[in-house]
Amino acid sequence: MKNYVKMLSKTKPNLGPTAARLTLGLVILPHGAQKLLGLFGGSGFSATMDLLTTQMELPVIVAFSVILIEFFGSLSLILGLLSRFWALSLAGMFTGIIFTTQIEHGFFMNWFGNQAGEGYEYSLLVIGLALSILVSGSGQFSVDRLISKK
Repeated sequence: MKNYVKMLSKTKPNLGPTAARLTLGLVILPHGAQKLLGLFGGSGFSATMDLLTTQMELPVIVAFSVILIEFFGSLSLILGLLSRFWALSLAGMFTGIIFTTQIEHGFFMNWFGNQAGEGYEYSLLVIGLALSILVSGSGQFSVDRLISKK
């Protein structure tokens, strides 16, 4: 187990991955807080679970994972704790979002309210940042950096 943690936390003291993980974590955190805690105008855990499982017809485990990944994954990214794992989780989740809800609406987000749903441009940005973190690690100023030094 110790080797897996060390492998996942391995990183170099670069600022690029630091910027990527902080950006990704800070952008996703409010979405996770909406879903889990009802902050920022969100509906909270129970209502989000109901929406994801009844209206979107996601399996309970997938709906639960979405909430956990968005909230705890973003917090972990901000701290730089096991960032590769959380980046992979976010990339997988947003790939699923593209194929289940966004692809039919095209590339562009629904800025002007003239389409039935959101396009996938935002999701591609999330995936790109996540892949950058997956390849590079957490970078400087991260818990992973402290772990990999030991």
